[in-house]
Amino acid sequence: MSVVVRNINRVAPETVAGYAGIGVATVHEAQGRKGLLASNMRPIYRPVHIAGPAVTCEVAPGDNWMLHVAVEQCQKGDILVVAPSSPCEDGYFGELIATQLKLRGVKGLILETGCRDIAELTKMEFPVWSKAVFAQGTVKETVGDVNLPLVCAGQLINPGDLIVADDDGVVVVRRKEAADVLKMSIEREKKEAQSRERYLRGELSLDVANMRGRLAEKGLKYIDTPAKD
Repeated sequence: MSVVVRNINRVAPETVAGYAGIGVATVHEAQGRKGLLASNMRPIYRPVHIAGPAVTCEVAPGDNWMLHVAVEQCQKGDILVVAPSSPCEDGYFGELIATQLKLRGVKGLILETGCRDIAELTKMEFPVWSKAVFAQGTVKETVGDVNLPLVCAGQLINPGDLIVADDDGVVVVRRKEAADVLKMSIEREKKEAQSRERYLRGELSLDVANMRGRLAEKGLKYIDTPAKD
């Protein structure tokens, strides 16, 4: 039996708003280098950055029927996350479904399959991170689950978890951890800003990050001239 869950707990809007402009790399590092989706999940255009709660959707190979079902469950500010039950790169998503999602205020799509209509999606500024760009069409025959936990691009994603996506990829943050990870991300950005100021003054990361002592402990030595043959 397949299930559509209508009511899910989402990350608080004020927490989501705090992630505006905070990059995937910063979030990934701040939460202990976890949550990154596979490296083949790339944005169809750049530059782009979104953050919002996940609506999850399972689809069958070569079948995008449940994508149409999931649209109805999306609210303003959501990010739709779609994964197939078996690997597939067919073109599940294009301009027509994007039009529906954009009208509902959905911020974007994370799609572990193929995407098509790239030119149209770029013009309408609807961001998609997909495994492939492929024009192959799909059928509508098989039902699946909407708003149940799923694995997308190697990461477990629960409905309502926070998704952050930008030019560098996609990262998931657990809903109950999102507020704490936001604080750590902000602190990391402040620290990086301080380092950047020192680099702009001509200082080196070797000194700013106190690397020289540790490098010496590891056996690194400097010599003025190479050894003669």
